Amino acid sequence: MVTFDPDQAVSVIVIQQLVTEWAHELDVNNGIVGMAELLTEDVRYNVGGTVRGNRDEVLQFYKDRYARLEATEEGVPFHRHTLHNLRVAFTGADTAEIEFGLAYFTTAGVPAKQEHADPALLSDVFMDVRRDDDGHWRISRFDSTMTFHRVIK
Repeated sequence: MVTFDPDQAVSVIVIQQLVTEWAHELDVNNGIVGMAELLTEDVRYNVGGTVRGNRDEVLQFYKDRYARLEATEEGVPFHRHTLHNLRVAFTGADTAEIEFGLAYFTTAGVPAKQEHADPALLSDVFMDVRRDDDGHWRISRFDSTMTFHRVIK
């Protein structure tokens, strides 16, 4: 049985909200408006097949991605991240590991956008989080392993 002391229980809620804010930032703002506040400066962030070694590199990735998508004929696709089975394990007073499942829905590469509803991919996500000196929990590592993905014909 998993038990938390009262301080850890509060931190679990805050950490779960951090992950929800991360997904919301990607869904609503494509990672280009509020992502900086969610990441540590020294974050290790594996996205697009490359590990980004700090916050600025992650922010640049999302800015470049948005510009690339915006320049396509289809424009920026609609997408949503759905999180499930979120698990928090403390590794110290101010550090924790997170695991959760992610279902990613997107209209990218699909001609009939309103008619399309199946997920583009399912992934197992691994994050480390850290409480910074200002007391805020932030993502210090992001990685994922794709378990299923849609094949576009």
